[in-house]
Amino acid sequence: MANKLTSRNTDYSKWYNEIVVNADLAENSAVRGCMIIKPYGYAIWEKMQAELDKMFKATGHENAYFPLFVPKSLFEAEEKNAEGFAKECAVVTHYRLKNDEDNPGKLIVDPNAKLEEELVVRPTSEAVIWNTYKSWIQSYRDLPILINQWANVVRWEMRTRLFLRTAEFLWQEGHTAHATKAEAIAEARQMNQVYADFVENYMAIPVIQGIKTESERFAGAVETFCIEALMQDGKALQAGTSHFLGQNFSKAFDVKYATAEGGLDYVWATSWGVSTRLIGALIMTHSDDNGLVLPPNLAPIQVVIIPIYKGEEEQNEVAITAEKIKRDLEEKNIRVKFDNRDKFKPGYKFNDYELKGVPLRIAIGPKDLKNGTLEIARRDTLSKSIVSQGEIVGYITSELEKIQIDLFEKAKAFRSENITKVDDFESFKEVLNGKGGFVSAHWDGTNESEEAIKKDTKATIRCIPLDNEQEAGVCVFSGNPSLQRVLFAKSY
Repeated sequence: MANKLTSRNTDYSKWYNEIVVNADLAENSAVRGCMIIKPYGYAIWEKMQAELDKMFKATGHENAYFPLFVPKSLFEAEEKNAEGFAKECAVVTHYRLKNDEDNPGKLIVDPNAKLEEELVVRPTSEAVIWNTYKSWIQSYRDLPILINQWANVVRWEMRTRLFLRTAEFLWQEGHTAHATKAEAIAEARQMNQVYADFVENYMAIPVIQGIKTESERFAGAVETFCIEALMQDGKALQAGTSHFLGQNFSKAFDVKYATAEGGLDYVWATSWGVSTRLIGALIMTHSDDNGLVLPPNLAPIQVVIIPIYKGEEEQNEVAITAEKIKRDLEEKNIRVKFDNRDKFKPGYKFNDYELKGVPLRIAIGPKDLKNGTLEIARRDTLSKSIVSQGEIVGYITSELEKIQIDLFEKAKAFRSENITKVDDFESFKEVLNGKGGFVSAHWDGTNESEEAIKKDTKATIRCIPLDNEQEAGVCVFSGNPSLQRVLFAKSY
């Protein structure tokens, strides 16, 4: 029997960690702050990776791979980027260990194996990639370059949480080079839209597209576009970012191209990325006190078939029908598992797949064979239906589509209920510390007011929505004039 989870309303953080561990998604490793992604958790990441990869390639991007190590001199070349990540960098200083003569069986760093130049373990790859682009780009004919890489990065976080914030994590990072500013901005916007489409259509999570304020931008970016989602505890989560880098990196690495008119100009750049924190977003958006809830479009197992029987004869009879149902569903490209293990009772299996968030469960026993029916259970609503065996393929196909839509609509309704407009600072704090969610408020556009609000409330400006309407008002903190509302929230 699966362990009962802590209630979301009792301890949200503990509830989240219990789902990650008990649903067999990931666990902490021997390296502080790092995680082991277990097969079921990695299968979800593989589904995300596969769908995103198709979307990237459909927009003209190609995959490549660049080194894990970045020479310190290259990392320092773009000053703002280097400063922004400096505190999170792991640095390699030596290339060899040797036996400790005073402690047999122990190893120490060989002082004679000091590197000529220290190597930064990549927290992001702009430096090594733009150093490479210098040799790839000579003329406008070489542009655009549209590259993506699937990789791991290291950011030495002190406070970690599985999937949401770990010292090492998996991600993709796109790095593109363009001849014009307009083309680069269009690329950054396009990739932000790709992320929004993926998160909404596959993860069933509604997002708000927006622009980050100057203080919240990616280090080295001229503009950062983002998608922001709202978790069930009322905190926001940045689900993806896309950066217009201007000519900052091309100037830092002296990447110029010969224009069609015969001149020489610096290249325009973008970078964009999403990571395994998307799995954390998936958990926190849809799951409940019974465990994980997965949208069908990303579920490694969309349908599980669980046989109910007594004795070998009934087991064999049920298995024949179950295998046929499995084949029929797989012909429609539905991901099905027939769990015919005899080491576990049906009740254990029911609880296990409920905990793991499998969207649909089919139970089949001798009475079902006799009646020509099946019991179908939906994970999201925990409702059950009796369906004729002859109608099973059509019913399952339709039900999976419904679950995908229902999960999105439920999350969208929750978000709508938790966007609150306020016009004064007392109301701002009251909503933030009570109801939570996104707080829509006027801001005067200054770093001073933004920082003061953050210091007082721990809330940050999550984004300036792309579809923002101009609206005259006054800043909730300073009382100075404001032309639009922005979205504040406490966040992960």
